[in-house]
Amino acid sequence: MKKKAYAAAGVDIDLANRVKAELPQLLAATHRRGVLGKVGGFGGLFALDIRKYRQPVLVSSVDGVGTKLKIAFAMNRHETIGQDLVNHCVNDIAVLGAEPLFFLDYIGTGKLKPRVFSDIIRGFAKACVENHCALIGGETAQMPGFYQPGEYDVSGTIVGVVEKERILTGQEIRPGDAIIGIASSGLHTNGYSLARRILFEQMKLKPRSRVAGLKETVGDELLKVHLSYGGLVRELIQQFNLRGKPRMLKALAHITGGGFLDNIPRVLPKNCNAVIHTTAWKPLPIFQLLAGCGGLPPSELYQVFNMGIGMVAIIAADLTQDVLKTIHARDHQACLIGEITSGTGATVLN
Repeated sequence: MKKKAYAAAGVDIDLANRVKAELPQLLAATHRRGVLGKVGGFGGLFALDIRKYRQPVLVSSVDGVGTKLKIAFAMNRHETIGQDLVNHCVNDIAVLGAEPLFFLDYIGTGKLKPRVFSDIIRGFAKACVENHCALIGGETAQMPGFYQPGEYDVSGTIVGVVEKERILTGQEIRPGDAIIGIASSGLHTNGYSLARRILFEQMKLKPRSRVAGLKETVGDELLKVHLSYGGLVRELIQQFNLRGKPRMLKALAHITGGGFLDNIPRVLPKNCNAVIHTTAWKPLPIFQLLAGCGGLPPSELYQVFNMGIGMVAIIAADLTQDVLKTIHARDHQACLIGEITSGTGATVLN
């Protein structure tokens, strides 16, 4: 049978349709109340139940995975990339107090590879189920000649909802408040360009190299899934921010691109500083390796990497032990890493 002209040009629509045949089953697993319509429509439909809210506010965010994808390509492992993206987006809206509603994905590639596509989508679906977030649509673009062979890019958009009066803004932050750091699993999805330069160019390692101090290969360490803090955040809000009473959980910051120095100030009042005691926790071995071999000053390390802390919570100091107890009960590691002082809206490393 003669090959279709479009397929000969590099875009195989028939292959794409066959690969997407399993999507209805995967998306069905992420179904939650509010999802309307069928898979494959021109747009995803979601009916928000406004009866649950006094003043519902929609919260949205969009992101990618960055050059962590280079590690996935080198290791030929793609099942965690979708999880990374969903969890990252969930965290970005969780810091405002929002519950995720639905997620949409984008995959762009030169040539569609069925196994790779399936692994990525399964990752999206797995994380959406875990976060009680519906996967209601997306786009897969075949663009021959645009990407290097075997490579692709992914991005995702999430929409959530929060009660207006319960949005976490940081306005209640005062000097004397405590800063709790919640542990990360590793680099999450930030700092990979610098990490790759240190590990693969300066140290001459390979993704499958083993290094003293790391339990897994370098590549496996770098592909550890970006943790979701969404469920934990909702529990903290329910427990410590009671309606009609002063907020005890005052703000959250997702430690992503920009690290401590750029992310924490996003929630600080202009007259407060966040003092971070970098000796309060022991960075994960991967960060010790990067710090020791990269020759970077602390100011850059804590601006590029999360250094083992994926999210920080700013709370009333007298509730520190209660908050830590709740976090630990949800199987997250956490500790007191700093405090709020008078200042100019900056993060200060101590």
